[in-house]
Amino acid sequence: MEIAEHIDVISSAGQRLAEAAAAAGPDAAVPTCPDWVVRELVRHQGGVHRWATGIVAGPRTQPWNVVLDEVVGTWPADADLIGWFGDGVGRLVATLSQAEPDLACWTFLDAPSPLAMWARRQAHETSVHRVDAELAAGLPVTPFPAPFATDGIAELLTCFITRPGGQLRSDPARLLRVRCTDTPGDWLVRIEPGRVRTSPGSDQTGSDCVVAGPAGDLYLALWNRRPASSLAVDGDRSVLDLFLDRVHVRWS
Repeated sequence: MEIAEHIDVISSAGQRLAEAAAAAGPDAAVPTCPDWVVRELVRHQGGVHRWATGIVAGPRTQPWNVVLDEVVGTWPADADLIGWFGDGVGRLVATLSQAEPDLACWTFLDAPSPLAMWARRQAHETSVHRVDAELAAGLPVTPFPAPFATDGIAELLTCFITRPGGQLRSDPARLLRVRCTDTPGDWLVRIEPGRVRTSPGSDQTGSDCVVAGPAGDLYLALWNRRPASSLAVDGDRSVLDLFLDRVHVRWS
């Protein structure tokens, strides 16, 4: 996907998140984030938007490892929550849209450029939490276009879980193949004692477990937003269970 497409998703997903959060109310439970109510979900996402904006707009070239309280300063009252969130989305979209293609700033995932990384990361961050807000409001989850869902799966499998220090490890090594059935997308995840390596699944033979399904279903399941029961699983199911148990992307 192009940078401009990711920026458009940030805007549209942010609007849907705000609408769902308003419908749910600030005290509604978030079933996919059991420790949160909607107030905390919106504050989290609004804080992350401001954190990302500060890095890109700075630009900050060193890691900005802070708690969101330091980024936000004063949190909004419930009556101002949705407007505050919308302001943050708007500033992030404007900052990314106006950034130069050769922007130099700190990043934490592999990408063709810093601008590409921040646009992609915030598109998927906002989209996954949009799902949380819709579920909290009891609304149907807005479907994801297959290309965007595939992009999100690729980010998770090739960027997030391959970073040092992750919790996804296995001794002996296990092989998990993830395959989209409605669009090109095929990955082989090698889970080793000290690291994870992901390569194109179509270039490999053999795996301990193969999980397949439409890109949108895989996206939600691998990001722990939908049960994996809707997916086709062949081989040793415990390999997929290991992945789902150990892979939880959190703010730190």
